[in-house]
Amino acid sequence: MDFAPRVKSSVDIVQVVGGYVRLKKQGPHRFVALCPFHSEKTPSFSVHAGLQFFKCFGCGKGGDVFNFLMEIEGMSFFEALKSLAEQHGIPLPKRGVGEMADADARRRAALHQMQETAQRFFRSQLEAAEGAAARQYLEERGLPAEAASEFGLGFAAGGDRLSRILQKEGFSAEDIQAGGLALKRQEGEGFFDRFRNRLMFPIWSESGKLIAFAGRALEAEQQPKYLNSPESPIYKKSLVLYNLHRAKEQMRKRDRAVLVEGYLDAIGAWRAGVQEVVASCGTALTNEQVRLIGRHARSVTVNFDPDSAGRSAAERSIHLLLEEGLHARVLSLPDGLDPYEFCRRRGGEAYRAGIDGATGYYFWLADRAREQYDTRSAEGRVAAFQSLLPAINRIHNKIERVALVNDLADRLGVQAPLVLENLRRAAAERREPSAPAAALSPLKPAERLLLRLLLEDEDARRELIEPARRSGVTEDLAAARIFRALFALADSDQPFDVTALEARLEEADRRILSEVLFAGAVLASGREQGQSALEALETAAAEARQKALHQQIQEAQKAGKLDEALQLLRLKQELEGRRAGRQPARASAAQVSH
Repeated sequence: MDFAPRVKSSVDIVQVVGGYVRLKKQGPHRFVALCPFHSEKTPSFSVHAGLQFFKCFGCGKGGDVFNFLMEIEGMSFFEALKSLAEQHGIPLPKRGVGEMADADARRRAALHQMQETAQRFFRSQLEAAEGAAARQYLEERGLPAEAASEFGLGFAAGGDRLSRILQKEGFSAEDIQAGGLALKRQEGEGFFDRFRNRLMFPIWSESGKLIAFAGRALEAEQQPKYLNSPESPIYKKSLVLYNLHRAKEQMRKRDRAVLVEGYLDAIGAWRAGVQEVVASCGTALTNEQVRLIGRHARSVTVNFDPDSAGRSAAERSIHLLLEEGLHARVLSLPDGLDPYEFCRRRGGEAYRAGIDGATGYYFWLADRAREQYDTRSAEGRVAAFQSLLPAINRIHNKIERVALVNDLADRLGVQAPLVLENLRRAAAERREPSAPAAALSPLKPAERLLLRLLLEDEDARRELIEPARRSGVTEDLAAARIFRALFALADSDQPFDVTALEARLEEADRRILSEVLFAGAVLASGREQGQSALEALETAAAEARQKALHQQIQEAQKAGKLDEALQLLRLKQELEGRRAGRQPARASAAQVSH
């Protein structure tokens, strides 16, 4: 067996995809989820466990486990193959596989190796004499050495020591520049280290690969306070959440994410037992990061710093969360404490209780409105409630919106009926477009059944492909090109594989193929069903042929072409005779055709 098919047969696509999205089982072979490749609120993404195949009916992406990794991680085929082999303990062949790596794949591999080299160096510097100031800072913040080790913290003294190590290890000047760990000297040759006198936080990708660093300044006058690696072929800041590779399992289990601002905040929450915590890395939350969260959890508790900048950042972030259809809650910590300091001073139990009792976003907004307006007067209460209306109007579910209005009106002391009347008038002015009607499947029931059996049942494929091909009945069907590709694949030396079949099809036929695979009830054992379906198609084709011959006979008689009419009549009678000989089989076929 070739190496790629060997890896593919050893890997469960459900397990791999389930590491990136929350899959929900829907039948014995099918799993569904919100698509990780485009924004949606209703699941259109499916995985077929039996055929090891995925398809999104929204954006159209689909394929096997290699295609999935290539799409979601931006990998080449070689990188996806190598990653899956390493994860499943399959040794790479000494020859052949490495030749698949293109220049981009080799560049990314070098950049990953560079980050690993840098982390080992930063860790050693933290333990050395030059790391004394960084160790003192960690001690003052109450972070023990084992926590620093767990999260890979290090120290960068500066100079050109790391640059020289990278050059000594054989990394090219182009790769060193692309990796963002060193800067080229403006005068003379060589490099100097980007990070100087900084506590270093490694940043990992969702799959757990080291891709970048953030360095915290250890001196008050040193700016910026946090310096991140520049973007590179392996690091796109807007696509990364700190600690996601650790947190995603608990996020899926609890269907909740806790979103904090900083690296230490995430470390503190994790050590406090809130292991579904991720951080936005101190930057404004992006739509891509929100979708990253939404792949693993549908509820998000936002716990940003309690100052005005933190509250504003929280509100901006929550707007993005709501637009993606996530449920948002807000935790505001007392005494001006950030999450790290709260966990350190009050303990993990108090922090976990705060997370569990976090205020719903709209009630948090109402509490903020009460601080901004004089709710002792009727005018102030109305003004406070009006400030909430833009957020309330973003709720699409009418029942949820009405229930929330009643609760918020009671919280602010406003008459709910008046507010609801205003909402009704506003809703009347909005005209939401109606959903497009679902497209009708072009396949006949017997055609669909036969195709699905040939796709999913190895015994049916072995016994029915040749009779189906010889009958010629598939040539006039909507799925004719799919049947043709199936026959060609059967003639090849390749083992049956849905991805190989799909590669032979145009986009329209790929959609039909996916629709057949992921829709419909579970099939029983298939030879008898398949035979009946094939006979039903043959019967329908014969009836259509007889109807056409009858029409042709009438036209020939009207035109006075009696010899032609007689010849057509004999052909029609011959076809009827053949059908009469197959009448017992046709009875069961008729059941299928209905």
